[in-house]
Amino acid sequence: QLQLVESGGGLVQPGGSLRLSCEASGSTLDYYTIGWFRQAPGKERDWVSCISPSGGSTRYADSVKGRFTISRNDAATTVYLQMNSLKPEDTAVYYCQVARMPMCTPSNVFASWGQGTQVTVSS
Repeated sequence: QLQLVESGGGLVQPGGSLRLSCEASGSTLDYYTIGWFRQAPGKERDWVSCISPSGGSTRYADSVKGRFTISRNDAATTVYLQMNSLKPEDTAVYYCQVARMPMCTPSNVFASWGQGTQVTVSS
């Protein structure tokens, strides 16, 4: 059973950076498109970014384009989200999940949603 665990969140000032990690266990991620999603208080969960199994195709929400970069390691065990130039509106709990291109639609068929990692951008 594939399990995904998010880490790397924290408190950062506006303009700062964080790198989130999504670590897989129970299976490698060779055949999965993986997405990052976030949920702010009182709002629905939204997609942030997706990366194809090969890493050759990526997508970003307009709100993070040019600031966030998604990547995956060669061992296909971890997907990263490098977040630069953070803004207060990036504050949310961030989750990773198996997804489907081209719309980066999450699917919990292969793995349950994890606990997420809290990102707070505040001065």
